[in-house]
Order: sequence, then C-alpha cells, then structure tokens
Amino acid sequence: MTRAQQQPGRNGTGATSAVQSVDRAVSVLEILARHGEAGVTEIAGELGVHKSTAFRLLGVLENRGLVAQTTDRGKYYLGAGVLRLAGAAAVRLDISQEGVPVCRELADELGETVNIAVLDDDAAVNIMQARGTAAVTAQNWLGRRTPLHATAGGKVFLAHMTPVLREGHLSRPLHRFTEHTVTGASVLRGGLETVVERGFAATLEELELGLAAVAAPVRAHDGTVIAALSVSGPVYRLNADRLPELGSRTATAAAELSRRMGYGF
Repeated sequence: MTRAQQQPGRNGTGATSAVQSVDRAVSVLEILARHGEAGVTEIAGELGVHKSTAFRLLGVLENRGLVAQTTDRGKYYLGAGVLRLAGAAAVRLDISQEGVPVCRELADELGETVNIAVLDDDAAVNIMQARGTAAVTAQNWLGRRTPLHATAGGKVFLAHMTPVLREGHLSRPLHRFTEHTVTGASVLRGGLETVVERGFAATLEELELGLAAVAAPVRAHDGTVIAALSVSGPVYRLNADRLPELGSRTATAAAELSRRMGYGF
C-alpha cells in the first residue's frame, strides 16, 4: 500500500489539499534522504501519485533550493537549502547547550534575568533563560517573539545585519510600544552605529514600561552574529547610570559564549 493510500480523506480542496501537498513535499525530501538520489518516476511510485504531480512537487522544492537535479541523468538529490535549514537548527541546539553555564554564571553574578535570543525573520526569539536571585517576578521570555527595534537583543541583530537587510526592516512601519520606543529610522540608524562601536545595545522602557535591558552579540566560528545574550530587569535596578557597566559585563559573557561556539580559534 502506498503512502497516499494510507492517508484517505486528503483529496479535498482548500486547506486539506494544501496539507496534502506539504505532506507529499516532505515525503519527497525523505525519499531523497533515504536513496541519495531518485528520478521522477521512482518518486512518483513511492508517493503513489502521477508523474506530473511528482514533477510539480520537485519543481517547487527546486525553486526553494531544497532539491537539485543532476545534469546528466536527470535525477534529483537534496539541495543546499536543506543544509541551511539543518545548520540553523544545529546552531540553536548547540548554543542552548553551550549557553547554560554562561547564562547561569551571569545571572548569579548580576542577580537579573539572562536570555539568549536568535533571529527569526522579523523578530528575536528567546531560546534560553536563567534567572538571578533579584529576579523575583515569574515573567517567562522563553519562546517569546520580540520586536527588533524595541529590544536590546533585537538592536544587536539590526546593528550587525547587512545594510540591505537592515534597511528592509527599518523601512517598515515600526510599532510604538511605549512613549520611549524609537520609531524613527534615522534615529535608529544612529543608535545602531553606537551598538557596533561599544559592543552592546541598551534599552530603557522601549518595549515595556519599567523594563530595561542590555544585550551583546554572540558569534559563530566565522564571525557571523548568531544570537544575542541579554540581561533585563526593572529600571529601578537597571537605571541609565548602571547600563554601561552591565553592558560591558554582558559583552564579556557574550564573548565567552562566542569562544565556546568556535569564534576566535
């Protein structure tokens, strides 16, 4: 029995049809991972679909770089796009593992909440958190998507993007979360230059009233910024006078995490 025959009720239209297409596309990737390479006829046979359907699926996957075609025999194999996705997943896993002792030490030393965030399209996503003794609130940032322009970690990512990507973000309407949120592109550009120069970003009540934060870049072995290490807490403890000191300490911890990720060797 074919895979398609094992999944009845998927021949409808609309959402059901879209789910079926996604399922079949994933199955194509699994077939190529299993065989190394395969032709349209072989893939269609394993899916239990017509060759034209298999060809359309392969075309979509090829356009996204997830499969590629040999020039001599016309067979397909997994493309570089799969490596890109796998690499991104591996980075998240590795940095979560390597970040545990660094975050724990920093949280214990400063008494505040420490997070590691990674870039996810137009937002920063927190993938790890450690709380210090002074962090009495139970606010959980894990898995939370936060805006780039209004957070310290987000400004780290913006500051180290290519100019084209950065301008793409700054050209969009920037939401104002509080009266302190910077929404002017020209002002943000100047601030991002400062982030690069001093090695960390800082925000005071830009995302939430009463909340302040600092963040520094974490680099991969090739120098690419892959994450932001941040320290956040209430403004009565993380006031403007204390932020430079906290930013410097956070940058030192981020450099240590970068070293653990292979940067500097």
